[in-house]
Amino acid sequence: MICSMLNIKYPIIQAGMAGGPTIPELVAEVSEAGALGTLGAGYMSPQQIKTALKNIQQLTRSPIAVNLFLPEPETHKMDEEAIQAMQQHLNTYRSKLGIPEVHDIPDVENLFKKQLATVIEAGVKIVSFTFNAPSKRLVEDLHALEMVVIATATSVKEAIHLESNGVDLIVAQGAEAGGHRGTFLNGESESMIGTMALVPQVVDAVSCPVVAAGGIMDGRGMAAALTLGASAVQLGTAFLTVKESGANTIHKQTILSSRDTDTKITKVFSGKSARGFKNKMMIDLESHIRDLPPYPLQHMLTSDIRREAANQGNKEMMSMWAGQASALAQVRSAGDLVRSLINQCDTALEKATWR
Repeated sequence: MICSMLNIKYPIIQAGMAGGPTIPELVAEVSEAGALGTLGAGYMSPQQIKTALKNIQQLTRSPIAVNLFLPEPETHKMDEEAIQAMQQHLNTYRSKLGIPEVHDIPDVENLFKKQLATVIEAGVKIVSFTFNAPSKRLVEDLHALEMVVIATATSVKEAIHLESNGVDLIVAQGAEAGGHRGTFLNGESESMIGTMALVPQVVDAVSCPVVAAGGIMDGRGMAAALTLGASAVQLGTAFLTVKESGANTIHKQTILSSRDTDTKITKVFSGKSARGFKNKMMIDLESHIRDLPPYPLQHMLTSDIRREAANQGNKEMMSMWAGQASALAQVRSAGDLVRSLINQCDTALEKATWR
């Protein structure tokens, strides 16, 4: 069902990881291999999205998706003195990196409508959302354009809400997932539900297809998710180390040498909970957790530091998102990863037969 809905061969979705990893070559290779490649466009300008989609469409005619961040309630208002105090603290990192101090308060511009308009204009037929629920009106408008709508839930309550708004597919994102959580209704502590526990409960609660996400790195994880009732799987971290990934080299190396205990959920880099590798900047800023501006302000405040740290190869000041099963990552092509997922899944399901 889900393969015909998305017009793909295999029930595998490459997660729309924003911030650089999902370059056109990765998205196109995944789709060419029979899965669904996704452009992570949450941080991209409309022009950047337009250019990326043009490049992807030159590389493949297979279906692709675009992931966007839905606007959240106005939570970015904060006392200017508090923001300046955070800037002052962050200037100590800028000094270490040899980049100019910053004292300005950033402008929070909501580009969502322009981003979505660009996606529609490019003819993309699959769009996925996170950080909030698309309204019934938005879903209806996208359905009128014959688009498939995917959205993320981190609890049963959120999944039921998404289905009531008419979405076609629900990504059940477990707490093992790397990067930002898609929580929008429950409190963050209430939504720390593992994939193995979340998926079957969501499957039982909704009638639309469910996509399992969080901690899935190989065909064994895929087989487990399908056994639990998921119609497909979504993988992020596994695609970060493939040859076509746009992830920073330091980020890739850190994933490949990681252990099961190396990640932590933190708000310090962006103001929103995200799972990534522990480093000095993360641990230091945790002591200022009560002073953090909310998302997206903190994300904007730290962006220049994290970007320059990546340029300099300084992993102690980078945000390197990854899931809890990062130690299972391998270097291979994206196409090889897709094919191995299918082969390993078939083998795992055969081995699981106890009769």
